[in-house]
Amino acid sequence: MSGRGEGDLTLVVRKPCFNLPTGCPDCLPVYFYLKLANLHFHLDFNLIYPESDIIPYVETGNYVEYNNERGGVIECLKQDSIVDLDTEFHSVPEWVSAKSMVSSWLADAAIYELWLGTDGGSAQKVYYSDLPWPIGKVLYFKKVHSVKLQLGINKENAERREEQIYRNANLAYGALSTRLGEQDFLFNNRPSSLDALVLGHLLFTLQVLPETSVLRSKLLEHSNLVRYAEKYMTELVEVGTSSMPSSSSSRSSSGASSSTPRRGPYNWSSKPKTKPKKEKTNEEKTFKRRAKYFVGAQLVAVLLFLTLMGRGDDAEVELDDDEGYDYSD
Repeated sequence: MSGRGEGDLTLVVRKPCFNLPTGCPDCLPVYFYLKLANLHFHLDFNLIYPESDIIPYVETGNYVEYNNERGGVIECLKQDSIVDLDTEFHSVPEWVSAKSMVSSWLADAAIYELWLGTDGGSAQKVYYSDLPWPIGKVLYFKKVHSVKLQLGINKENAERREEQIYRNANLAYGALSTRLGEQDFLFNNRPSSLDALVLGHLLFTLQVLPETSVLRSKLLEHSNLVRYAEKYMTELVEVGTSSMPSSSSSRSSSGASSSTPRRGPYNWSSKPKTKPKKEKTNEEKTFKRRAKYFVGAQLVAVLLFLTLMGRGDDAEVELDDDEGYDYSD
């Protein structure tokens, strides 16, 4: 770390679930990158903006870097000389190709499985479980529509795109499994951002996706990748980082510097202990007001979305009806 207090670094992610410090597939690689770099940091949780593309983000003092800036948080940390695990690999063609494969093929497969390939239960738990049920459900369907556009999926090519996504993922797992062998890391027996990306993807697939997941079943065929993920889950996922943040706050901090590995399954039925009522601080009032604005904005967005979708469906029906007429007369 260069020029900034190492102990002040905070990583803000979506909430913990599924025995992981966060269930978010975008947040996990950043968490593992900082862990592999042996960088002390605090872990906070943002519960206000479930769909925001700024999450994850890091902050220390006046320095803040968001996920939607300059290629993501990891690239920002490297460009700003805060922590760079890749200095030896930038000119290694195999490493560059492997990272591109993970960032495209496996990222697409994870998105497909989370939003389209399963029943959606995992996605709703990660993103919408803190919202009122109707709002969360509508936002979920809105996101499904967005993912279809992102992956270029429509009614005509849905089956073909699904086969292509799973085929690419299977090829990627095979290539990574061959590359890893029985080593501790993928290249030169030392960690890099590639290891962070792969670990984030593997643990997301193993822990977050349901047992019926096609992608999960394909991953389980590669035992060395599973052992690799399990090894670093034991070593890098800390006690307490998989605990749920308080529902009364938008961000709940837990230290991420403990060296003791987490043991035992997460208790899904546990509830936070009740606390004596206290007068709300100005910060809590501000968070509550912002949350109301957010919910209101989302409702407006949902109404607009449903209106536009309804118009699109009507237009499509009209076009379909016209197909039966012969305009040559």
